[in-house]
Amino acid sequence: MEQTGSMDADSAERTDGDGYCTRWRNWTGFWLLGLCNNFAYVIMLSAAHDILIKQESENATASTSASLAVDFQGGNSSNSSRYDCNPVSTAAVLLADILPTLVIKLSAPFVIHKLPYGIRVLFCAIMAAASFLLVSFSSAVWMSILGVIFASISSGLGELSFLALTVYFSRDVLGGWGSGTGGAGVAGALLYSGLTQVGLSPHITLLIMLVVPFAMLISYFFLLVLPPSLPQWRGRETEYAAVGSEERQQLMDGSEGEEQAKSTPEDEANGALTFTEKLHVIKGLLRFVFPLGLVYFAEYFINQGLMELLYFPKFFLSHAEQYRWYQTLYQVGVLVSRSSLCCVKIRKLWALSLLQVLNAVLLLFAVHYQFLPSAWLVFTIVLYEGLLGGAAYVNTFYFISKETEDRQREFAMAAASVGDSLGIALAGLTAFPVHRYFCSL
Repeated sequence: MEQTGSMDADSAERTDGDGYCTRWRNWTGFWLLGLCNNFAYVIMLSAAHDILIKQESENATASTSASLAVDFQGGNSSNSSRYDCNPVSTAAVLLADILPTLVIKLSAPFVIHKLPYGIRVLFCAIMAAASFLLVSFSSAVWMSILGVIFASISSGLGELSFLALTVYFSRDVLGGWGSGTGGAGVAGALLYSGLTQVGLSPHITLLIMLVVPFAMLISYFFLLVLPPSLPQWRGRETEYAAVGSEERQQLMDGSEGEEQAKSTPEDEANGALTFTEKLHVIKGLLRFVFPLGLVYFAEYFINQGLMELLYFPKFFLSHAEQYRWYQTLYQVGVLVSRSSLCCVKIRKLWALSLLQVLNAVLLLFAVHYQFLPSAWLVFTIVLYEGLLGGAAYVNTFYFISKETEDRQREFAMAAASVGDSLGIALAGLTAFPVHRYFCSL
């Protein structure tokens, strides 16, 4: 069933009275899906800290708010370290955020094909809404932590599902998805900060954000032009039986030359991939997953292990403001590069990995020896860091989509999504001892 997806999309666009309108709707739909999938997660984590600091138990708040805060909140006045460190590394945020997603991405690709896409999208929207409600009405630490877990589940399952969904559409929707996920970080932080800045409480702001899960549902069910072969409500086995040989031949006749060369009706009749075939696909994906994981390892080692320590006391911005601008400029770089697929495509993924590792090494030495003269230079580096990370993400999945066999493509897109999460988790683990070492100086 996987290989018929892009052919269905092409056929639908040719039979539509306005093929351009269909392509635009699909691109916009995936842009909104990318935005909603990551947006709820960013907002909820930012709000978790605001909710926790209002809870009555000061000891519980002090320990947990450090683990859930998305932004660095300033130095610790009792800390004698020259780095003005928080007592707990912001890598704690990273691990709390990424571990549920990592578990899902490691296991779900082997069984998720049994769950139709419509049910997956409904589940992701419900989990995102539950995360908003839990954090908004939180009266205990465990409720806020559960909100983090629900948001992570929604984001992880949504990412692998929507990436797999792209194989049923023309390949340019990958650009829309990548751009939307890049915009989520910037838009989420700005919107939450803006609403709370004008006087709305975090509780009310979170309730307003319940519009985000509904926007995800509208984007999928009403904006996308879904192809007939998409297993939206029925199980995969039912879908295989439903697509007859005549329909498959029509799809073949209407497909592009590139797809025609790869697909045959016999291939389509073979049904779902076996477990052995999936392991074979994963082996072939390592050339994509390793570079992607390395990029994200270096990227998040910088973000959660080093950014907090790149403090310039004589700069006109406070420590907290410097950190927030680091994160903002990083997100701007991610947004720009994840939106660049329509303009430039980079096949040499290892080059992006190497450049990102060099960034991490440079900033690690900069933290230790403090040779950078000003925060302005760090601003430039983190913007460049975001550009590399976003480019690695969209180009990885573009070339997986282009170079993977049709029958394997849907599984490959879902399975490869583990690369970035694995790199992020390892970065979080590595950042803990690094943070402890520097803060002890």
